[in-house]
Amino acid sequence: MKASYKTIYEGGIAEISMKKSRFIATVCPAETEEQALDVIENLKKKYWDASHNCSAYLIHPDNPLMRCSDDGEPSKTAGWPMLDVLLAENLMNLVVVVTRYFGGTLLGTGGLVKAYQSAVKEGLSQSIIINKELGINLQIVTDYNFIGKIQYFIGQEAFPILSSEYTDIVTLNVLASPDKKQNFINKITELTNGCAGINEIEQVYFAQLDNDIHLFR
Repeated sequence: MKASYKTIYEGGIAEISMKKSRFIATVCPAETEEQALDVIENLKKKYWDASHNCSAYLIHPDNPLMRCSDDGEPSKTAGWPMLDVLLAENLMNLVVVVTRYFGGTLLGTGGLVKAYQSAVKEGLSQSIIINKELGINLQIVTDYNFIGKIQYFIGQEAFPILSSEYTDIVTLNVLASPDKKQNFINKITELTNGCAGINEIEQVYFAQLDNDIHLFR
């Protein structure tokens, strides 16, 4: 699994105008090609009276799948330029549809490329973009004698804490990146003289948003 990748947490909609043509960009998250195709189909139904509904999507960070469509515009004036914007932003797992209502004036090849790319950029500016990082949920079970040392170490190294439970023992769930997992385990073992229990719960993607940790399974 890829260590990290940029994607859309929440999509956005934006509109630009060029020579009286309207370009409406709709950005949506998509984890699979089926989801991307559903978004495209639904927007074609929503904007059934539009001149064109051009699209581009990027799926699967480990084995990228890229598709785009000019939807009747001159070849490579819409879909590919839209896809180029997504690639330039290093984004994955999203679909963008740009709906055009023709305003009566031809834009030419260069004008179309500029319009579709500008629309996508505006759509992205209205979206919430996050960086998903691969993490391992490690559960620590210890008594109160060592919790101060453990918390200090976790705070110094900025490991995200998912949850904590204080009963007759202390249970912490902490996220560590795969490359730091073994060092984390070794340090906790050292700090607790081997008395703490450490269990690997699951491997998940996570992102920090508004000072909160969001998990993606």
